[in-house]
This record gives sequence, structure tokens and C-alpha cells, in this order.
Amino acid sequence: MGSLQGKVIAITGAASGIGKELSFICASFGAKLSLADVQGESLKKVVSEISKTGAEVIGIKVDVSSSQAVEDWIESTVQRFGRLDGAANLASMEGKTYLPSELVDTTDEEWDYILSINLTGLMYCVRAQLRVVKEGASIVNVSSLAGVVGRNGISAYSASKHGVIGLTRTVAKDVGPNGIRVNAVAPSPIRTALTEGLLKEDGGTESGDPVTTSHKSMAPRQLEQLEEPINLIAFLLSDEASSITGAVYSVDGSIAC
Repeated sequence: MGSLQGKVIAITGAASGIGKELSFICASFGAKLSLADVQGESLKKVVSEISKTGAEVIGIKVDVSSSQAVEDWIESTVQRFGRLDGAANLASMEGKTYLPSELVDTTDEEWDYILSINLTGLMYCVRAQLRVVKEGASIVNVSSLAGVVGRNGISAYSASKHGVIGLTRTVAKDVGPNGIRVNAVAPSPIRTALTEGLLKEDGGTESGDPVTTSHKSMAPRQLEQLEEPINLIAFLLSDEASSITGAVYSVDGSIAC
């Protein structure tokens, strides 16, 4: 993946999970990084660890549900590195709200909170990024298995992730003539700290939560590993995927097929 060498890549949700590991992978491939996350202290640790590898990296605490915070982050990125070549938008709402709730039981506050981060916040990021990137740039948005198929009990989350796919496909059409690529990745639940937390709340049985039981429908019958969507995102950010845009890639062990 040498085609990330020297590229300036912005990543949201970089303090943990997929975003954290993607940051390390992109750094190892020679990218310069602008990382963002609402978890300020955790983000500082990631930046420190990546800096020790010799990679150029900055980290800024950002609440993606704030349009101004997102705009300021992207402006700071361009001021520091002189340009932006690509972005991966992974910021998502936290696990405690990601619990089964049928639509009739979903409160206005829960709905607004989830969409403000997962969909509106992602839109803020894509919009700010598109204002500064040039021909050859690549943006990758992370949706979910819940954005490809219906999932019982998580209507707000599923609606937000379906929206990510609709936004991705539409924006890809908008900016394709400018030589800018926009794609989405839709992973099934991955073994991360968030998923482990949900398993604990579910009694460790993986028996009732529609989020944590997804792997039972997968051909390999296991939770996806971090490396799988990370390697795909890194590929889509690279010049090796120069003719790919408007695509949605499922990483789900055949659930959605």
C-alpha cells in the first residue's frame, strides 16, 4: 500500500477501535495523519504512540455533532499539512445508547442523539473535507451491516447507517466529475471494546442483543476481526483503488448477500 506515502489523511473516531488501528496502518504506509475523536485523553495516547514511529501526526478533540468543531478541525489540518488527500469517517455513538429499542420505545432524545453523530456528524465531516480536497482524493465512510439490512430493535442506529450509504452514493455522483472518490464500508459487529461491553451487558451469552448475535448468521460464525475492514479502508484510500467510487463494501461473512 505504498500509494499512501506522503498523503495527508484525516480520520475520525481515531481514539479506539477501527479508527485507532486504521491510524496505525496508515502511518505504517507513510501517511501524514490528522486524527479526531471526542475522547481527548485517549486520542493523546494514540498520537503519542504513532509519533514514536516517526510518522507525522496531529490529534484534535472533536465532537462531530458540532459543525463548527468539524470545520475548525479540517481548517487546522490544512494549515498544518498544506492540503488534505483523503479521509476516513468512523466516529459513531457510544455503546450505552446502542441497546435494543423498538421504534415505539425510542425516545426523541435517543433518536436525535444517534443521528446527530452517525449521520449528521458524518455529513459535517464529508462536507468540510470536500471543500478542501482536490482531484485524486478519496473519502471512505463507515456504515454498518445495519445500514445494508434491517435489524430488529435498533431502528435509530439502522436508519442512521442506511443514511450514510445514501449520502455516500449521492456525493460520489456529485464529485465524481472532479476526480474525487467516495466509498463506504459496512462491517458486521467486530470484536472491539464496544462489542465486548455489549456482550457483558448481555450476560456474556450473545443470546439476546441483535447487535452481538450477528455472527451467528455469518458463514464463518465468528465476530469479524479488526484487520478485515481496516485493510479494506486503507486500500480504498490508496491510489490502487483509483477507479472505485460510489461503492458499498460489506464485511459481514455473507449475512447481507
